[in-house]
Amino acid sequence: MTLGLGFWFSYQLLWTYFEVVLRQDVPEAFAGDLVLFLHIVPMIAALALQAHAKQDDRTSRLGTLDFALLVIWWLYLYFFAVIPWQYASANDLAYGQNLNALYLTEKMVFLAVLAVLWSRSTGSWRAVYAHWFGASVTYGLSSYVANWAIEKHVYYSGSLYDVPLVVSMCWVTVLGLLAQRWSPKEEQTKTSKSDGVWVARLGMIAVFSLPLFAVWSMVDIAAPPKLRTFRIVVTLAGMMGMGIVVFLRQHLLDRELIHLLSGSRESFENLKRLQTQLVQSEKLASLGQLVGGAAHELNNPLTAMSGYSELLASTPLSEEQRMLAGKLAYQVRRTKNLVASLLSFAKQVPATKTKLEINALAQTALKLSRPELSAHHIAALSNFAADLPLVLGDSNQLLQVCIHLTTNAIQAMEDSGSGLLTVSTRRQNDHVVVEFADNGPGLREPERVFDPSYSTRSVGRGPGLGLSACYGIIREHNGKIQCENSARGGAVFRVQLPSVVSTTRDDAASKSQQSSYYSNEEDEHASATLTLPPTP
Repeated sequence: MTLGLGFWFSYQLLWTYFEVVLRQDVPEAFAGDLVLFLHIVPMIAALALQAHAKQDDRTSRLGTLDFALLVIWWLYLYFFAVIPWQYASANDLAYGQNLNALYLTEKMVFLAVLAVLWSRSTGSWRAVYAHWFGASVTYGLSSYVANWAIEKHVYYSGSLYDVPLVVSMCWVTVLGLLAQRWSPKEEQTKTSKSDGVWVARLGMIAVFSLPLFAVWSMVDIAAPPKLRTFRIVVTLAGMMGMGIVVFLRQHLLDRELIHLLSGSRESFENLKRLQTQLVQSEKLASLGQLVGGAAHELNNPLTAMSGYSELLASTPLSEEQRMLAGKLAYQVRRTKNLVASLLSFAKQVPATKTKLEINALAQTALKLSRPELSAHHIAALSNFAADLPLVLGDSNQLLQVCIHLTTNAIQAMEDSGSGLLTVSTRRQNDHVVVEFADNGPGLREPERVFDPSYSTRSVGRGPGLGLSACYGIIREHNGKIQCENSARGGAVFRVQLPSVVSTTRDDAASKSQQSSYYSNEEDEHASATLTLPPTP
């Protein structure tokens, strides 16, 4: 709107320069008439953007190209209908008639768009559009009356015919002051879905109208030859300019469509992954209910066994019998710890989480699996990163995960008679990663190994629920567990856990105690260690 009023003000300065400074009448065919004609074009574009409605960046970008297309089309109409009578074939009467007719058409379009927006808006915006419509109607009628007075040779600058023009401009000024006081905000209006379609249709109509004007120029035998040639050249130039704008607009839309297609594909893949996770979560929930019920049933005989072992230890026994009673009590305690972990997995008993050192857990898992590794002639290679941050978790549950992944690798390589298990740890951003890699035959469907209903084990060797239990434990620790086949052969299981920052000496002491506990006490009772059901 400011640009349009700036054009109008520039035209008034040109008019004043001729009549006040040069003291002569403005020529009938005046080159400055183009500035007057163009001042409504940016106003139409401003209305087309619907300032009262909340717009996005996409609408603004397309609106800029639509504005360029609009400017080129109106410029073409001016150069087609008005300019030829000024330069190609001078005719002041035809120049004035065509200019007035085209300018009137332009004002009618502007008023029509204003009326539509006035009917659609509410609140302060409705008042803004109403005032603007009133000022524009006053300006349009007064300019029409002034043109009539010019034809009757009764008009002169400063006459009463100029009063309505001044009133309309004052009205616009008052509107600007009122709008500052109202401070209208963008409204969450429901824009019609057909608005964008109609903009595209109008753009195509504008483009296809140019060849029709060219045909009209060729069949208009009454027009001078120079005028027809000028119009055809102007039409070709207009088609070139509008074609460039249409190409840029289509290029922008193509880029947007490609972006939307990529986004839709990514959303579809995420939806598929989410669906898989939901199905797996439902299966784990059913498994958790089953495990929880079984764990509760196991607690009763375990409590009785614990009590009987304590009674047995309090009776007079030989040294060998007392050692056996102690081992029995130890096994009962470890079984109760396993049941507690099962209940935690079933989300019926909250797990107690402390700060742990992942290297100590992985090292303990290898020590506890040493007899099985030796029995199958499998070598174990550890590659632990130094100065890893601690992780927050349940030591018993995470140790069970490490043992399960180690056992799973051993079972994958047991048929070959030898193999290599590599356990490594590293820091990745704010997470700690531990990997278990084997050089076995790999997995047929690595994406399904955590499914409770999926098993690669032969009949009679168990259902293979260990990896699904590991999946549930790692999820409970806000981590991730992944499986993939290595390019060098074999399978790789990767566990990723969020790290915690050690800030006190107690943390260092805790790390030392945990390392000592896992490397000494567990090694002493390695033969008595209990694990979850065998893995696939």
